[in-house]
Amino acid sequence: MFSIISAAIAPGFALLSYFYLKDEYDAEPLKDVFRVFVLGAILVFPIMFIQYVLDVEQVFHSDFFKAFFSSSLLEEFFKWFILYYTIFKYIEFDEHYDGIVYGVAISLGFATLENILYLLSYGLEYAIGRAFLPVSSHALFGVMMGYYMGKAKFSPPNATIRWILMSILLPFCLHGFYDLIILTQRYWFQFIIPFMIFLWWLALRKVKKAKQQSNPYQSNPHTFTQ
Repeated sequence: MFSIISAAIAPGFALLSYFYLKDEYDAEPLKDVFRVFVLGAILVFPIMFIQYVLDVEQVFHSDFFKAFFSSSLLEEFFKWFILYYTIFKYIEFDEHYDGIVYGVAISLGFATLENILYLLSYGLEYAIGRAFLPVSSHALFGVMMGYYMGKAKFSPPNATIRWILMSILLPFCLHGFYDLIILTQRYWFQFIIPFMIFLWWLALRKVKKAKQQSNPYQSNPHTFTQ
């Protein structure tokens, strides 16, 4: 069991460390990042219960609705809700890149506990595949959510609502397409690899932009590009 749990938590902590160490100017307190990580993990239980009820009651019959509503909307909305109402006005959220750190933390908390439960149920042989796909994808959705949360935090007031909406809509759409590929494509591996490459490219582009905005020597905090 120890080997399974170790394999389940390793990718989450590795990815969180990677994005955390990208914060070069004013790193967030580790205790706060870990607290958000734990909040993400706690979300697994209510979401699993709701998904179980939806499945038993057969609320959604098509793969499209299962991908976008039973999975993507539930998971991304709850993560967004916690991020917005506990972190957005937090005093340590004082630069654009902080949104990415907290977005990744809550997403990887969720993905890590989900990964532990999955590997305990189905075995260690799935550890590598889940590290590269579900766990990584959750981290990248968190990058998108946190990036636009950061834009909302530091943009002029008239742009705040637009970026807040983007912080939930983009992760929702990307997550939905990810699940739709898995559910509908017989040879899903041929489609998911290009999709993951695109996700990494897009996420790293957002990371670079957020770091530029967070750099006190290079940026105007009220000047943003999408």
